[in-house]
Amino acid sequence: MESNREIVRDLKQLLAILNDGKEGYETSSEATDKIELKGLFLKFAAQRAFFANELKDHIAAHGGRAENEKGGVLGAMHRAWIDIKQALSSKEDKAILDAVATGEIAALQTYNRFIADYSDHADHIELLRRHRDGIQDALQEVYVLQSARQH
Repeated sequence: MESNREIVRDLKQLLAILNDGKEGYETSSEATDKIELKGLFLKFAAQRAFFANELKDHIAAHGGRAENEKGGVLGAMHRAWIDIKQALSSKEDKAILDAVATGEIAALQTYNRFIADYSDHADHIELLRRHRDGIQDALQEVYVLQSARQH
């Protein structure tokens, strides 16, 4: 069983991932010329902002402070969103979608790791599952768009 401080640390890691995702989607929306993609990316940016606010409330309930509004440097997650920035310079929708998918996969892996540790995260497991499911749904929409652009 983790201490409360360690649980807050875990939740802050998820908060950084959500903020990275929000920033990545906002940047992606600016890079594409397709209205359909702009709208989708802005929808997911807003979703990540909403998830982040929920997580901030939960961190506060655990006695932690969640003042950061920016993403973090979290290895694979950060590299995935850096890939988005590189893809954006090409303005190629396929490259943008590929980079977004990579970022979402990294986010899902982290959420799944914390959800699997049910005993440490029992009081917020439903929140984590709902966030994970939202990220999974976003990834499925990205896969559909990737598939459509390959034909």
